[in-house]
Amino acid sequence: MNTDRRRPPAGAPAGPGTAGVPGLGREAAQARTPGQTSLQPDLQSRGASATDMASPPHRVRSRIESLRLIETACWQELATATRERGHGWRVMTLATIAGERADARSVVLREVDAAQRTVVFYTDARSPKVEQVRTHPQGTAVGWCPGLSWQVRLHVRLAIEAHTPGTQQRWSRLQMTPGAQDYMSPLAPGHTLLADPGLENGAREHFALLSAQVEAVDWLELHADGHRRAVFDADGPRWVQP
Repeated sequence: MNTDRRRPPAGAPAGPGTAGVPGLGREAAQARTPGQTSLQPDLQSRGASATDMASPPHRVRSRIESLRLIETACWQELATATRERGHGWRVMTLATIAGERADARSVVLREVDAAQRTVVFYTDARSPKVEQVRTHPQGTAVGWCPGLSWQVRLHVRLAIEAHTPGTQQRWSRLQMTPGAQDYMSPLAPGHTLLADPGLENGAREHFALLSAQVEAVDWLELHADGHRRAVFDADGPRWVQP
């Protein structure tokens, strides 16, 4: 792909993931409109109300041409998804191996470490996926973001962490929130119920971390001018056929 002929015009909004990310340098800075982040249009210049500006930003931007910036943007969008409830990648589909078949479920993205190439989900320590991960640690996490028209597939190596200083530290923050009830049921996930689910909870927590070491990022953009796909792994960044 000849990237020199497809640069966005001067003053066009930059691609995602360029604000506040180390290593982007002048290339990213010049791509943004002065005083505007890459992820938020200039709402004031469009006469937006205070209510509009409090809403999640509408991600309209020109296309990113640099593989390096696309990879950086993917990691920044993943980090943003841990903070923005409305982000399309906040709830991902995690597929694992269950015997001779695949098993998949929705999981909430909780933590992202771009430098270490890791992401973290929370889980009940009694969940069937815990045993699946211990038997077959390979998995794939998939997210689709309508605002970006981007799909991301993370090919990961999974690990379970329970009853460690790391889990206790996170549980101390979580246990005072309504979300703590998800890990305090007296019944394990998937347990057959004889009646409608009740609100009764146990006194013991079953909180665990599901840590994922990202071995490959498979990025797909759907666009009216042509779909694009790129892979970022140990073999280096490269364009592939969508």
